[in-house]
Amino acid sequence: MTKEIFVQISDCKLYAKLVGENKGRPTIVLDAGYGNTSKVWDSVVDDISLLSDVFIYDRAGLGKSESSSNSRTSREMVRELHELLKGAKIKPPYILVGHSFGGVNARLYATKYPKEVCGLVLVDSTPEDYREIFLPTMPHEFQQAYNKQFVYEGNYDEFMESLKQLKVSIRKLNIPLVVLSAGKKAHYSEDSQALWNEMQKEILKISSIGEFVIAENSAHYIQNDEPELVISAIKRVIDNI
Repeated sequence: MTKEIFVQISDCKLYAKLVGENKGRPTIVLDAGYGNTSKVWDSVVDDISLLSDVFIYDRAGLGKSESSSNSRTSREMVRELHELLKGAKIKPPYILVGHSFGGVNARLYATKYPKEVCGLVLVDSTPEDYREIFLPTMPHEFQQAYNKQFVYEGNYDEFMESLKQLKVSIRKLNIPLVVLSAGKKAHYSEDSQALWNEMQKEILKISSIGEFVIAENSAHYIQNDEPELVISAIKRVIDNI
């Protein structure tokens, strides 16, 4: 079963799609990276939907969703996702799967609405200390290119504000968590790659039930390079609930 919907939330309509036949398990909610639409999950949606219902959506201003006049920080996006799930009548608890910046949203959602989240999978997600610890270690050209990418939804300042929001919201969770780290990042030196993996591993501290996996043959989009790792991570979270 696949159902496409548009849901009115605050001042705009958001596009969402529900895939799967309800098996009485928690709905798996997929949150894409910065500037990405829900299509970024196409490589894994069908397989994940065999485990449980899958809910994918386009954040405001992306894909088929309308733009919002609200600020494009993670806190606002989390509030909009909460409204969207409610409007779509998707009952909690949810397993949240966040890629890149979507991982920031997933973590923030889990701390803001802890009773609604029963599992987390973070797919090469952005660490809260990215600007302070990681970015300064990279070549000047990399930093310039990184700074110039913020034109699709939130701007650079809003993105960094989102990381601050994440940092101040951190609290210990007691839910299954799998952190997937891309082990073959483009343009990373050996030292940069080692630091990236270390920062990903640090994220494990947010939950008492955590597992860390390095996707050795993946660049940033693990769901495309090694889709089976994302699928099996979600399956393990379901098994541990």
